[in-house]
Amino acid sequence: MKTKTFLLTLSCAAFSLCAFASDANVISRGNLDNSRQKFEKQKNGHVAFLGGSITEMEGYRPMVCELLKQRFPETEFKFTAAGISSTCSTTGAFRLADDVLSQGPVDILFVEFAVNDDQDARHTRDECIRGMEGILRHLRSHNPRADIVMTFFLNENSMKMYNSGQVPLPVAAHTEVAERYQVSTINLAKTVTTRIASGEFDWKKFGGVHPAPFGNRIAADMIADLFERNWAAPPRNAPQPHPLPEKPLDESNYSKGRFLPASALKLGEGWSVGIPDWQKLPGGKRERFTKVPVVLATQPGAVLTSTFEGSAIGAFVIAGPDAGMVEASIDGAAPVKINLYHSYSKGLHYPRTVLFGDTLSAGSHTLRLTVSEDKDPASSGHAFRALHFVVNDGR
Repeated sequence: MKTKTFLLTLSCAAFSLCAFASDANVISRGNLDNSRQKFEKQKNGHVAFLGGSITEMEGYRPMVCELLKQRFPETEFKFTAAGISSTCSTTGAFRLADDVLSQGPVDILFVEFAVNDDQDARHTRDECIRGMEGILRHLRSHNPRADIVMTFFLNENSMKMYNSGQVPLPVAAHTEVAERYQVSTINLAKTVTTRIASGEFDWKKFGGVHPAPFGNRIAADMIADLFERNWAAPPRNAPQPHPLPEKPLDESNYSKGRFLPASALKLGEGWSVGIPDWQKLPGGKRERFTKVPVVLATQPGAVLTSTFEGSAIGAFVIAGPDAGMVEASIDGAAPVKINLYHSYSKGLHYPRTVLFGDTLSAGSHTLRLTVSEDKDPASSGHAFRALHFVVNDGR
C-alpha cells in the first residue's frame, strides 16, 4: 500500500505568483534555505506531502507543486504524495518510513494532521505531540537538512474554538512541536475563521473540511507567502543540518515508528494473512485497501503473539461494521481490552491505528493478542483486520 511517488506534470492552468498581503498567520521559523539551495544548485529535489484526505485529494498539494515548479523552472522534482484519508498523526508517524522515507531523503516536507487528530482520532494533547514530534524527529534523523512546513487546516469545531477565544487542541499541540523544532506553520484555520467572521466569504464557499478550489487556493497562497519571506533574498548560509533538540517534548514520541513485518508475528489457530473477500462484507471499502493482504481473525479466542523491541506496539487496522475487540497483554501483564470499532465504522471499513502499549520501557517485549468475546454494541461481529502491525522500534 505504498503511496504514489511521481514526477509531476500538471495540465491545469499555471498559478501566478502575484502579489498578495502577507498573512500574520504564516509563521516563519528557522529557514527553508536547505531545500532552496538544493533546488537551485543541484537542479533536483524531493518534495513530500504527508497527511490525511486533505493531502490525498487534488487540492492544495498540486497547487504547491506548481508553485515550486514555477519558482524553480530548471529543477526536476520528485513529488511524493503520502496522504491517506482518515489517518491521524499517529498513523503518519508509523507509516513515514515506508510511505515517504523509502523514496529517498526528503528536501522539504509538507505535513497536515490538525483536522484528523481532532475529528477522526479525537486525540489528547499527548497523542497529538507523540505523533507529530515522532514524524519530525524521524524525518530529520533520516535527513538532518530536511525543511518542514506544517499546515493547520480546519473543521467547524476549530472555527467554534477560535470564535470563543480558544485554540483548537491539535493546533496548540502541533504548534508546541513546531516551536521546539523551529518549523514554519501555516495557520489556515485561524485565517479562514477570521475571514468568515468578517463576512468576506462563508464556510460553503470555502468548501468545508475538504476545501473547494477556492479554499485550497487560500492555503496555497499562504504557503507562497512563506516561500516569498524565505526565498526573496539570497540564502543566508550554506546548507547545514537543522538543530535536533536532544530532549524531546515527549520521550514516548514515535520517532522510530515503523511497520512490523508479518514474519514477526506468530499466528495461532483462527489467524491468517490474506486478502479478504471484500465483496461479501457489508460496508463501504476504499479501493487502496482491498488489494493488499491483511492479518485477519474473526473468531473470539484466536491468539496471536509477537516478540518485539521498542516502546510502543499496535496495529494499523481496517475497522468495518463487524469490527470486534481485542485483549492485549504485554510481558504477561493483565490484558487490556481495546475496541476496534470506530464511530465511522457503521458504513465504512475505516482505517485507524490502535495501540496496545505506547509507554513501554526500552528493551524486548512480548505481545499476546486475543480476539475478545466482547464487542461494541453497534458491531455485527468480532473481526480484526490489520494492514500492518506497528512498532516504535528500540533498535
